[in-house]
Amino acid sequence: MTWPSGDPNQPHGAPPPPPQGQGGYPPPPHQPPGGYPPPPPPGGGYPPPPPPLPYQGAPYGQPQGQPYPPPPKKSKKGLIIGLSILGLVVLIGIVVVIVGIFALKDSTVATDMKVGDCISDIPTDARVLTLPTIECAQPHGGEVYAVLNMPDGDYPGTEAIDEWQNRCPEELATYSPEAMLDDTVGVYVLYPTEETWEAGDRAVTCIATLDPKRSGTLK
Repeated sequence: MTWPSGDPNQPHGAPPPPPQGQGGYPPPPHQPPGGYPPPPPPGGGYPPPPPPLPYQGAPYGQPQGQPYPPPPKKSKKGLIIGLSILGLVVLIGIVVVIVGIFALKDSTVATDMKVGDCISDIPTDARVLTLPTIECAQPHGGEVYAVLNMPDGDYPGTEAIDEWQNRCPEELATYSPEAMLDDTVGVYVLYPTEETWEAGDRAVTCIATLDPKRSGTLK
């Protein structure tokens, strides 16, 4: 390149030729001989990364952090107590069934009582389902002397029931005239309730009470 004549910025004299072997340009600063910088050190020239934090993921299949403790062993104490309670309940149930069987062995359903049956004691409950039957040869407190069957139909009400109950003294006179003169003989009556009537109960059962108890029949 030449400068035009008369340019005040033109340097005095011609510029020195560039040095040979450098391509016509000066070398870059801090560049070692050879033309290229040395390769970076291993690791890319950067410091190694820090270790992973506890919340960072670990490779699959490898444990992370502290290992979990083994699960606590289940205690068998609760199971043993539960089985013991269950066994006790079953045992009580068996005892109740056995007692009930022996109790019903010498009992008769009230609606199944027949003339001539004897009972060990007169019931005191307002609602009677069974009666404690016994041989009349043994000391007993009552004897059935009449069973009156009311006609079918709707429940007749308490007044009709009372009329049928009042027939029991007359039936005793027919069953045992001597009992009518005995002050130790009384009358106890079983009769249908509205509930038992719906179940088919129609029997008015007349029972002679004996106080004190006696052996043998009134007939």
